[in-house]
Amino acid sequence: MGVPPLIASDQQIGYCVVGFSRPRHFSEEDRSLLIALSGLVAQALERARLYDAEHTRAQELQRGLLPRTLPTVSAVTAEARYLPASEGVQVGGDWYDLIPLSGERVALVIGDVMGHGLSEAATMGRLRTAVHTLADLELPPDELLTHLNDLVGDLGDDFYATCLYTVYDPVTNRCAFASAGHPPLAIVHPDGTAHFPHVDADPPLGAASPPFETHEVQVPEGSHLVLYTDGLVESSAVDIDEGMARLAQALTRAAAPAADPSGAACAPASAPTTLHDPGRLCDAVISTLVPEQAATHDDAALLIARTRSMAPDRVVSWALPDGPIAAAEARHHVTEQLSAWHLDELTMTTELLVSELVGNVVRHAKGPPRLRLLYGRTLICEVSDASLTTPRIRRAAETDEGGRGLQLVAALSDRWGTRFSGTGKCIWTEQALPSPAHPAAA
Repeated sequence: MGVPPLIASDQQIGYCVVGFSRPRHFSEEDRSLLIALSGLVAQALERARLYDAEHTRAQELQRGLLPRTLPTVSAVTAEARYLPASEGVQVGGDWYDLIPLSGERVALVIGDVMGHGLSEAATMGRLRTAVHTLADLELPPDELLTHLNDLVGDLGDDFYATCLYTVYDPVTNRCAFASAGHPPLAIVHPDGTAHFPHVDADPPLGAASPPFETHEVQVPEGSHLVLYTDGLVESSAVDIDEGMARLAQALTRAAAPAADPSGAACAPASAPTTLHDPGRLCDAVISTLVPEQAATHDDAALLIARTRSMAPDRVVSWALPDGPIAAAEARHHVTEQLSAWHLDELTMTTELLVSELVGNVVRHAKGPPRLRLLYGRTLICEVSDASLTTPRIRRAAETDEGGRGLQLVAALSDRWGTRFSGTGKCIWTEQALPSPAHPAAA
């Protein structure tokens, strides 16, 4: 029996035991062969250990960078699923997120870094962080993807990623989205019918030449927005067109309203279905497209959000005159509306906020201003104007007679910010509701 040591990286990691059924004398050639064999075995074991350690680190990194739970928002009810590849040991760069925005809007985003491994998992984390930062700037989908494309381009010529960024507004029930080489958004209507908006997809991030294009669709209340990566609909045995057709069929079967024994639907087609929440819909799609017994070679991510609308009586808007009288008229509207909403506790603070915001428009921006109040999870006050200048807080000297307006706005509100549109900008504030207040979403 021969017992040569296993040496890897100048360290002994074990022994190689070679046994025979009867006594045997080892010649010099035998000994040389066993030493060479033990060296090969040691190197193979060391590489396997390092490969497994890298895979474990990549998995931990990827799990740590994906959201543990999705935030609770009024605009949608959302659930997500992540499915690691069942074959191979490399992790992918699939990711998803839900980001609350101003005005009760919400951003839904999903992406896929091309390739597998620790580097791709790290790139996924960088892109997710970048999307959060850009979303806080209230950029429209096309501009956000333009900045992401620059980021991916700076990583090198070998990095590419796909991304679908969607913004849903529960006040208008409109969904704005832009795609960079990603599989198209799926929309499931309340009656269970599923379709993919027909738009031309832009190239992937890292290969695209901006500008990107933002598309808008009207989404009925109670619809489901379905975002997914190609690992869910495409494989070596199924092309993407067939996979998307199977996805549409699975969504339709899972989300269609149940029928009574006579064959009639239990609810009218226009009524939002409550038979399947997003979590059940996710599980139904996965069980259809990715059976447990099937081997998959690519990671897959799925994000489904069920839309809700702001109740019409929780959104009010007024056009204000272009002049100093605008602030007084805004205060009057605030007092009356908050009394109607039984939010009198917030009247004084909200009057101060609208006075500062409308006063800034009159003094520094282009009018006429417009005031909008939203009664959702918080009280939102928005003042819009036709100027594209960005307001900023500055430090006023003790002898200055002005310059403290935005400091007051920041002190009185829980959150405030600015977003831009094609016609100007909107400055918004949020205030926490008194405890007896009720949620605004239908």
